[in-house]
Amino acid sequence: MAQGKAAQQPVLQMRGIVKQFPGVLANDHVDLVVYRGEIHALLGENGAGKSTLVNILNGLYRPDAGQIFIDGQPVFLNSPRDAIKHGVGMVHQHFMLVPTLTVAENLILGQETEFVIDYRELEAKVAELSRQFGLEVDPRAKIWQLSVGEQQRVEVLRMLYHGASILIMDEPTAVLTPQEVDDLFKTLREMAATGHTIIFISHKLDEVLAIADRVTVLRRGRVTAVVDTAETDNAELARLMVGRSVLLRVDKEACQPGPLVLKIDNLTASNDRGLPALRNLSLAVHSGEIVGIAGVAGNGQTELAEVVTGLRPVASGHVLVHNHNVTNRPAAASIKQGIAHIPADRTGVGSAPNLGCDDNLIMRSYREAPISKGWSLNLAEIKRQATDLIARFDVKTPGLRTPVRLLSGGNLQKLILARELSREPKAIVAVYPTRGLDVGAIETVHRRLIAERDRGAAILLISEELDELLSLADRIVVIYEGQIVGELPPDEDRVEEIGLLMAGTKYAPES
Repeated sequence: MAQGKAAQQPVLQMRGIVKQFPGVLANDHVDLVVYRGEIHALLGENGAGKSTLVNILNGLYRPDAGQIFIDGQPVFLNSPRDAIKHGVGMVHQHFMLVPTLTVAENLILGQETEFVIDYRELEAKVAELSRQFGLEVDPRAKIWQLSVGEQQRVEVLRMLYHGASILIMDEPTAVLTPQEVDDLFKTLREMAATGHTIIFISHKLDEVLAIADRVTVLRRGRVTAVVDTAETDNAELARLMVGRSVLLRVDKEACQPGPLVLKIDNLTASNDRGLPALRNLSLAVHSGEIVGIAGVAGNGQTELAEVVTGLRPVASGHVLVHNHNVTNRPAAASIKQGIAHIPADRTGVGSAPNLGCDDNLIMRSYREAPISKGWSLNLAEIKRQATDLIARFDVKTPGLRTPVRLLSGGNLQKLILARELSREPKAIVAVYPTRGLDVGAIETVHRRLIAERDRGAAILLISEELDELLSLADRIVVIYEGQIVGELPPDEDRVEEIGLLMAGTKYAPES
């Protein structure tokens, strides 16, 4: 904590906050103290109570007990509108912007305005605000024309325009390039220097240590520690979050690639709007290796995964698994050839949320013996297999029939891993496999993927986390606007080059 802050009156105090949902005590007498001009990180596993706490501060939930004080005065925040009136604004991980409107128009959404808007005056105000905080963006640009990093600037500007002096940043670096992260951190430091207060929520411990003054750690709804970042490290923070020591870097043997398993040849495909998403993309993945795909979201990663797993047609090109052509074949054909899929969307694609754990675990095998018994299902075998997989993959669930929508993100991901990996697939397409997970769940996922690689599976790993790619991948290829623009080794000294490739500003030299 910066020297002298301890003698100040906190700009924000949350005292004894309690919030209970049916069967879950999300916040158990939580205290949070934040000072003006401070960047304060909030850490915790999934389900630790972070989201509930900041949703209370943002006026989305009402606490069952406890009080909130801003500048020493008690406040009652019954809605986000109440929160912004008291200077509290939240920049969500998933941006709350209208793509077809301009930057300036998005800034005044939700604000009472005159019947006739003076757009010239509005745009001048936005331009001045963006210059003041180093958030350069064209006020007249439509949101859909902006990069992800620029859209995030608009979200921050919107809160500042509405008068927020306390900003809650929810996983703000999740979709940014390394250069954009550096720019964001520069902006946050400048904002803190001018008296703004930042509450920074992230699972990335290195970033927390780099940007935050202090950290409040939650575990199981309670505060386990409040520490100065200058007096701790990522290993201690991980231990405080999880309650045990956590392996933060994957310990793996050198890659021993075998025969070619997955071949993608001159692939061209469109996105859901009919626009080009993949442009003559070619890629090969061998047995016993992990090929990491780096890129900013929206550059064809999702379409690539869907084409390989039979969820999206291609206009031209081929996908082969052990020389079997699965191009434009249904997903069942990909499954038959031994392709496993860990999708980015755990609930919408990876599971049937209202079905039980047992039903979700047999989704790939219900047509086959011993699960299938002609026109019926072998219920005893389903129970046996589900019980075994839940134990082997350490899925925490009240019961086999519990709907998977009631599981935490980490446990749902472990259930999907159990279903996909238990069949010993030849190839695995893993898309953002640790997105939104805490350090304990991330450790589990990483160990499973390395074990599959060592078993001989060919793994295509699509991730927005460069640290994850550097830790797991044997080769990193960068995708930009649907094309492979470079291939590099997983070397931390090449991070800047990878970031430039991701942003489309530098192409790797031809070898």
